[in-house]
Amino acid sequence: MSAQAEINKQPGSLDAVDLELLAILQADASISNIALADKLRISAPTCLRRTKRLQQEGWIEKQVAILSSDKLGLAMGHSVTALIEVSLDKQGEELLQAFETRAVQETSVQQCWRVSPGPDFMLVVQVPDMPSYLAFTQRLLTQDANVRNVKAFFSVKRAKFGTQIPLPVAMT
Repeated sequence: MSAQAEINKQPGSLDAVDLELLAILQADASISNIALADKLRISAPTCLRRTKRLQQEGWIEKQVAILSSDKLGLAMGHSVTALIEVSLDKQGEELLQAFETRAVQETSVQQCWRVSPGPDFMLVVQVPDMPSYLAFTQRLLTQDANVRNVKAFFSVKRAKFGTQIPLPVAMT
């Protein structure tokens, strides 16, 4: 795509180069702009403009380092991962939003999903130990009069963990 065609592109649309760029960054966000441009077969300035545009338009929410919970657990003591189903007594939008807001403010909550059917929320929670888990449940779940049912599952092994969203990319 020429620089002029790139400028004329509609905001919020993705072309094949954008999709390939996003796929590469999903696999390794630490790649240098020059290496990324080489993989995409475009100039480094064009690559940087595209990456910045994708960030500004919200296609790229953030870039993070994913830590090894197993290694940290060994280095810092025991670690507990819980997958928790939460059902509320009343499901009005304001009540769902109130619980969601409280859940996402908890640093132990790694993921918070509103789900249907079944429970209202699924939480992925990471805490250092069981006393920390108990304190977490008392803060978020026990003190909320609208929480009707909680079902917790404790991880014994993580067989797969990923963050990549499959993209329709034609690799050449």
